[in-house]
Amino acid sequence: MNVDLARIEFAFVTINHFFFVPITIGLAFLTALLQTAWYRSKNEEYLRLTRFFGTLLVINVAIGVVTGLVQEFQFGMNWGAYSRLVGNIFGAPLAMEGLAAFFLESTFLGLWLFGWDKLPRKIHLLTIWAVSLGSALSAAFIMAANSWMQHPVGYTMVNGKPQLNDIWAVFTNPVFTWGYAKVLFAALTTGCMVMLAVSAWQLRHGGEREVFGRSARLALVILVPAILFTMLVGDELGVIEARYQPMKIAAAEAQWTTCQPCSFSLFQIGGGNNDQTPTEIIAIPHLLSLLATNSWNGQVVGLTPLNNQYNQQHGPGYYVPNVFIQYWAMRVMAYGGVLVLLIAVWGLWLIRRKTLATSRRFLWVAVWAAVLPFLMNTAGWFLTESGRQPWIVQGIMLTKNGISPTLSVTWLWISLIAFILLYGTLATVDFILMLRYSRQPLPPARAPADADAPVPAVLY
Repeated sequence: MNVDLARIEFAFVTINHFFFVPITIGLAFLTALLQTAWYRSKNEEYLRLTRFFGTLLVINVAIGVVTGLVQEFQFGMNWGAYSRLVGNIFGAPLAMEGLAAFFLESTFLGLWLFGWDKLPRKIHLLTIWAVSLGSALSAAFIMAANSWMQHPVGYTMVNGKPQLNDIWAVFTNPVFTWGYAKVLFAALTTGCMVMLAVSAWQLRHGGEREVFGRSARLALVILVPAILFTMLVGDELGVIEARYQPMKIAAAEAQWTTCQPCSFSLFQIGGGNNDQTPTEIIAIPHLLSLLATNSWNGQVVGLTPLNNQYNQQHGPGYYVPNVFIQYWAMRVMAYGGVLVLLIAVWGLWLIRRKTLATSRRFLWVAVWAAVLPFLMNTAGWFLTESGRQPWIVQGIMLTKNGISPTLSVTWLWISLIAFILLYGTLATVDFILMLRYSRQPLPPARAPADADAPVPAVLY
């Protein structure tokens, strides 16, 4: 019971925190682009958009920091055995994230936020790019730590305990390089969808057509390559995971027997842990072989033979993850990505026809489509983390062995309820603030005539 509750608690905290991370990374980059466009063109419309979307960025950074603090405490409180075994490895990237990336991001965010009327424009522009870099670096260190859990590298076993002997191997881990690239493109997709949704709402409700037409066009132009690269990098990440975590990929297709070539089912009934005979409604021949091996006739080893193999390697046990979660998480990501791509292409077509700002049907769809990247990001988290089970560190430590030995069920229930209340409150506050500030009209810009002078502060 305590293992299940600890997993639910950590999953709840992490998923809530991960709502804000992609917005922060994506909006930081887009805000930097808007400010760069203003710096180069001196067009005050870009300045107004910079401050408008910069306000939304600051809201998410503030909430994201609060929701992220709890995660690291859980390693010591709920997962003490895990921390004692691999803390010397897992803690290194986390320390780098706190000492380098977080301080870089927070310091320059403060300079950007309070330096409008104090810093020269060029220096002030560099501060927002430093914020964007810091948010991306923060994700890099977190992903390096997580990828080590998926595919441990750069260590040696000393008295039954892994010790890090090659930090470079951690940052060149193929699971990290492809996983981190996917996180960046997914974050950019999220930022573009949020910017597009806000711009679409403003255009539907009488916002300044010329100004928000610019931000909608920027979001769409970047969204198309962002979602395409997200899907392409995700496909290559699947090949990497099929090599190092074949159980995860087999579970994502509910493939219990070895196949060659392998089809990809768009929808099926059954196939879960308690029903190993799925009924495929629609199946695309050879597609799973392509996704898992980059080969038209590639082989995918099934869950049953993999479980037998793991029993021989690691001892008796059941090493199959939750197949239902894996199967549908994969499809939420895939189908959501296709929908985002179709919406983006539709928007580009409207830009070419010069009817983007007046197409009420598209603007309505764009507003509600903002939920898609959050569903995709959450599904990706489930696919990655649930697919590793029952391992907390692949091949080294089982999740059931990572729990703190003195942890009580009563304490877990109390803390879980407290986190639900706390995070529910934070999510409500963030949602209200985002709606309030995204629906405000743009105030007039007050830029000085001198291109090198600081810009007067404007309160939103």
